Amino acid sequence: MGQVVAPKSLRSVAAFNPLDEKSAGISGKKVSAVASLIAASVSSGAEAQQSNLPPVTVDAPVQRPRPTASRPSPEQVRARNALRRAAQRQQAQQQAAPTTPTGPADANPYADPAAPYKVDRVQASGKFPEPLLNTPKTITVLSKEILEDKNATTLKEIGRSTAGVTLGSGEGGNAFGDRFFIRGFDARNDVFIDGIRDPAVSIRENFFTEQLEILRGPASSYAGRGTAGGAINIVTKQATDRNFQNAETTFGTDMTKRVTLDVNQVIDPTFSVRTGGLFQDANVAGRNFVTDNRWGTFISTKYAPTNDIKITTNYVHTNLSGYPDFGVPYYKQGNVPVTEAGVPRGTWYGFLNRDFQTARQDFGTLTGEYKPTDNITLTSRTRMEQSTLEYIGTLPQSPITTNPDPTTWKFTASAQSRNQWVDVIANQEDATFKFDTGPVRHTAVTGLEVSNERVGIGRYNGLASEAFGAGFNSNGALPNQSIYAPGYTYSPGPFNPVLTGDPTRYNVDSRAFYVLDTANWEDTVILNGGVRYDGYDLTSSTAAKSSRVTSDFVNYNAGIVYKPVPIGSLYAAYATSTNPFGSELDGTAADYGGAVPGGVILGPERNKAAEVGTKWELFDRHLLLTGALFQTTKDNARETVGTTLTSGAAYRIQGIDIEASGKITDRWSIFGGIVLMDSKVTKSNIVGNVGLPLANVAHQSFSLLTKYKFDRDWEVGGQAVFRSKVYGGTFGANTGTLIPSYWRFDAFVEKKIDQHWTMKLYAQNLTNKLYYDTLYRSAAPFVAVAPGRAFYIVTSAKF
Repeated sequence: MGQVVAPKSLRSVAAFNPLDEKSAGISGKKVSAVASLIAASVSSGAEAQQSNLPPVTVDAPVQRPRPTASRPSPEQVRARNALRRAAQRQQAQQQAAPTTPTGPADANPYADPAAPYKVDRVQASGKFPEPLLNTPKTITVLSKEILEDKNATTLKEIGRSTAGVTLGSGEGGNAFGDRFFIRGFDARNDVFIDGIRDPAVSIRENFFTEQLEILRGPASSYAGRGTAGGAINIVTKQATDRNFQNAETTFGTDMTKRVTLDVNQVIDPTFSVRTGGLFQDANVAGRNFVTDNRWGTFISTKYAPTNDIKITTNYVHTNLSGYPDFGVPYYKQGNVPVTEAGVPRGTWYGFLNRDFQTARQDFGTLTGEYKPTDNITLTSRTRMEQSTLEYIGTLPQSPITTNPDPTTWKFTASAQSRNQWVDVIANQEDATFKFDTGPVRHTAVTGLEVSNERVGIGRYNGLASEAFGAGFNSNGALPNQSIYAPGYTYSPGPFNPVLTGDPTRYNVDSRAFYVLDTANWEDTVILNGGVRYDGYDLTSSTAAKSSRVTSDFVNYNAGIVYKPVPIGSLYAAYATSTNPFGSELDGTAADYGGAVPGGVILGPERNKAAEVGTKWELFDRHLLLTGALFQTTKDNARETVGTTLTSGAAYRIQGIDIEASGKITDRWSIFGGIVLMDSKVTKSNIVGNVGLPLANVAHQSFSLLTKYKFDRDWEVGGQAVFRSKVYGGTFGANTGTLIPSYWRFDAFVEKKIDQHWTMKLYAQNLTNKLYYDTLYRSAAPFVAVAPGRAFYIVTSAKF
């Protein structure tokens, strides 16, 4: 017999708990009456089918008294609270967890997914917790998509094509490697990798780079010593939670062949591995004999056994080699490089059987992150690095140009050599706290940093060639050679270069403690501030001499942001920084910034900067537009008076910086900026120097990268770069030498064949403009010639 089911209209009544009459609003008698009616109807229906069923009788429930609630024990209270906290934490994690990503598997985690030219955050999220829109500082960020569309495979190309950044030359006492000037001040020792200083003045590839961050203005409270004009942070590629396999091949003019690989594999839900490689074999456009060969690899792992623990590792190896190119002589009578006066632009002044250059880097990073609560993050980062920079090259110096015919000009082929190694071990410990004080949200960071940097710089002897007899001096210089057509290029030697055996050694022990806080009041007013103490101990030595520099300094920054609307901000900021004596660790001469063993020791340089600006996110918040007015001053600057290095000079640089990055429409992307600066020596022990502009500064610079997407997955883009003239000189003393201003244009066409394959035709220096990267500052100057026109076909495969 089937079960008796109450009518649907009465089920809701039956769902009430009859023991709780107050909440149900139904008395016991009413329940009894309803039950009687149900029983009667069921009974009458049943009698029609089977008359021997007994009558159904339903008694009204009897109300029973509730038992007296017992008080929970302390153990029960603690257990209950623990369960509540766990549930709250799980709920918060579920709410904060990102949705399943729909963009590319290798997408930049810091960029706007819909506009990869626009980066929303920098890597140091603890020190810069707010989006770039709300950060009171000009920070230029180049995502990997920008690097690809610029065809910027080296860090030097970024300096060549970014407004407000100028390339600098190696000098007799400094390494010929990556040297940058940011807002007019030397930043060659202010390069960081994943937030840890990389003191090796090397030559850097970009195949392992996720994005590049250029912090403008003093940043000592974030980064430590130096950073008068700013700092560069290289963000490396890290293992992710999605599988992908990427490969890219490039074939181009000047015998260019390049292959890169980038593969990520999720081993299990808690562990993933990412690895990649590079091979390049190429010449340099517009320069005879110069080669640019590279290879490298990287591997990164991520292990996250719980939501609160994450351990990552990263290792990178790069090896760059080729014939070095130290440029062409400077024609002082005409105040131009000799290539502007009739000497072929491809003329190279090296020895094929002697000269070489290699730059090797190996660095590994171990990072641990632990979140004991949702509001506390503990981070430990340890770095070990070993790098070498070795070269023997030829400097084309001391031109003799009494006859206006360039085929008669002579010069001295001077040998320049270096064998430099750098060992670094560094550790950073950060604790990030998130808390509220009333309506104000805080993100505070306290940190400790210790590092040991060891640098050795040696030279080569035996650079002379017996084929030229007494023509060479003891250092390998060869005078009276033709500027128009040097005749020694294929000289067989013999060359017997050997290390001198007594390198200059630097040992730096540094320690730091810092506190930073960002206070956000209802996304309307945001205060940002920090203070940092640095202890800097440097010892320089040779076999016969030694010197020591001990410097302790405190720097700070403060900023305020006002947001009149969610998409915009107005800000003002002030910051300081310090350059201790000898912090240019590649220097082997005092007037080149080196703490020479047994030489003079001077006090630190002090830098101050003020900046006011505004930032706006336009076009559905996919375009970030920024503008800033800034001024940086340097006090107690070092200068050479006669033959003596002294301090007490002062410099000032002020200007305007306007930048844009992102999308104007769904099809049109742009990235670029314009920087206008004015510099002068405001104080000097040499009266004639006061009021002069600073050397190695492009006072007007502009760059714009843009592309437009057409139907059927076609993209067309290009880049325009402008640099004003750059003066040569020493510590602000204008010698009259300069390299001229220039415009350079690039272009590309890209076709997405299908979801996996893409092809791009890239033209670099489309008009084959003759322009120059750097100017050597000495009394016998020379300039480095930038690459000429080149074409590349790039094929990308992504799976």
